[in-house]
Amino acid sequence: MSLLPILEFPHPRLRNHAAGVDAERLRDPQFQRLLDDMFETMYQAPGIGLAATQIDVHERFMVIDVSEGRDSPLVFINPVIRKRTEQLRVHQEGCLSIPGIYADVTRADGIEVEALDRHGKPFVLEVDDLLATCIQHEVDHLDGRLFIDHLSPLKRDRAMKKYEKLRKDRD
Repeated sequence: MSLLPILEFPHPRLRNHAAGVDAERLRDPQFQRLLDDMFETMYQAPGIGLAATQIDVHERFMVIDVSEGRDSPLVFINPVIRKRTEQLRVHQEGCLSIPGIYADVTRADGIEVEALDRHGKPFVLEVDDLLATCIQHEVDHLDGRLFIDHLSPLKRDRAMKKYEKLRKDRD
């Protein structure tokens, strides 16, 4: 396995809309290795979710593991959020593509998501709390959106100023 480079804001390809993954791609051993590399990259970063868009692969798949022990890896291929609860929840979100920036984001507390697993088997999950937030965050990436897009203009401006300072200090 190997670590993959993660695109960082303001890279324009973070705004790309990902295309669906076909059945032939699922059978490709290189695709399975890519999923493993995504998990390794996500864990090393460290993060709890990583969408293909973030590694400059513009196909609809993502990996997630919100467990404390990093022992519950989930793969979502061609995910579709079918339902969202009316009840909302605020979580502080960060993003591997905007390192060092965190903000409170309001999203549906619960969702129903339909996807394929890493072997192409369809599944439906009803989830809430952190996992629901993470899935919504990663699906946003596949649709070319970032968590900062959910912030008010004032909060987004503050976050971007802080991010630019962090980038200058890092470089």
